[in-house]
Amino acid sequence: MKALRVHQYGVPPTLDDVPEPSVVDPWDVVIDIGAAGLCRTDLHIIEGQWEPIQRPRLPYVLGHENAGWVVEVGSAVDSVAPGDTVIAHPLTSCGLCPACRVGEDSHCTNATFPGVNVDGGMAERLRTNARSVVKLDSAVKPTDIAALADAGLTAYHAVRKAAAGLFPGTHAVVIGAGGLGHIAVQVLAAITSAEITVVDRSEEALELARALGAKHVVLAGSDEGVAAAVLAITGGGAHAVFDFVGERGAELLAPRLLRPRGSHYVVGYGGAVALPTIDIISREINVIGNLVGTYNDLVELMTLTEQGKVTLHTVVYPLSAALDAIADLEAGRVRGRGILVP
Repeated sequence: MKALRVHQYGVPPTLDDVPEPSVVDPWDVVIDIGAAGLCRTDLHIIEGQWEPIQRPRLPYVLGHENAGWVVEVGSAVDSVAPGDTVIAHPLTSCGLCPACRVGEDSHCTNATFPGVNVDGGMAERLRTNARSVVKLDSAVKPTDIAALADAGLTAYHAVRKAAAGLFPGTHAVVIGAGGLGHIAVQVLAAITSAEITVVDRSEEALELARALGAKHVVLAGSDEGVAAAVLAITGGGAHAVFDFVGERGAELLAPRLLRPRGSHYVVGYGGAVALPTIDIISREINVIGNLVGTYNDLVELMTLTEQGKVTLHTVVYPLSAALDAIADLEAGRVRGRGILVP
C-alpha cells in the first residue's frame, strides 16, 4: 500500500510502498482509511520537535486524524465489525492504567500514538485498537469528519473544561480561527452561553468565525491594539482565552486579555508562556494546558456533528499530493483543515 513516511527530520516525507497492516492483537482493529487530517503537529513532527518526547523509530507513517471503514478486527472485538464507518481516537489506550480507569485516555501510560510515535493513517490502511474507534452512521463521509479526531477533539476538550464557567454574561476569546479555532467557535456557541470574540490576522478567517457564531472579531495587528480592542469589547477582559496559536507572540498576548480570575487555555504550542508570578497571584489567573481529549469527548463531539452544530471547513487533497498540502499549510494557504484521501 502507499504511505507517507518520515525518514529523516528536517527533510520532506516520502510516499512509499509498504506492507498493509494486519491484526496482531485480539483487540486490534484495521481501518481502510477514507480520510486523514493534516495538522500543524505534522509540520512539527517533520521538523523534529516531537522526537525528544515520543522517540519514534524512523521511518514511520504520519497521520493522527483518521476515519474510514473497518476491514478486520481481532478475536476479542465485538464493538465494531467489518464494514462499519468509524473515526479513530488519536491514541490507543490500554484501559487498565490509573489514567484509563478515570477516562483520561490521552494520559494512558501504555498508549501508542499512531502518526506520532507509531505508524499512522496517511496511508491506505491503519491498525489501531477497539478502545480507540467510535462507530458512526454509515452515511457519514470520512472526508467530512476525519480532522475532528484530533483538531476537533482538542478544541472540544478545551472548551468542555471551561464550559461550566461560561454562563450567560461571560466572555470567551479565541486566538486563531484556523483549523482548530474555527471548531472551537462552533463548540463555544453550541455548549456555552459566553459571548465570543475571535482574534486572527486573516480577514477571511474572521469572516468565517463571525458566520460560525463569533459576536466580535479583532484583526490582529499590534499587541497593544489587540489588547485595547478586546478589553473594550469584554468590559475589562475575558473570563476564558483559548490560544490556538501558542507561538509568535500569541502565548504572551493571551494573559493580557484576561480579567482577574480568568483562565488562559493553552492549545497551540511552539512558544513559551512567560508570566511574572506577581501577576498570577495578584490577578488570580490560571494557565491551563490541553492535550487532545478523552474518548467520551470524541463521542460528544460526534453527536454535535450529527446534530449539525459543528462542521469542518476543509481543503481535500489526494494522498499523492501530500507534499503540496504540506507546503500549502506551511504557507498559510489552507483555510480550515487539510484532508488527505488515499
